[in-house]
Amino acid sequence: MQSCRNLLCALIVGLVPGLVLAGPVNINTADAETLAAELAGIGPALAAAIVTDRRENGAYASAEALMRVRGIGERVIELNRENILLSDPPSSR
Repeated sequence: MQSCRNLLCALIVGLVPGLVLAGPVNINTADAETLAAELAGIGPALAAAIVTDRRENGAYASAEALMRVRGIGERVIELNRENILLSDPPSSR
């Protein structure tokens, strides 16, 4: 039981920095490297699949539209909802 707690603590500590450091990313313009770096649960292969899907099927109209990429489900969307942008924010000039 103690080893399960230790494993859980290690996982939480390992995941929290990635979630905290993740920043808003425009899923309609970001390259695969940026998507993988900024979105939790999105590694290089899924990021490349997002870019391919976007190129072949057009821009995403919602965060949920990412689920058209095999391997992306509701959990990934919920983990990243606050960091998913559909367009670039207006500049503050």
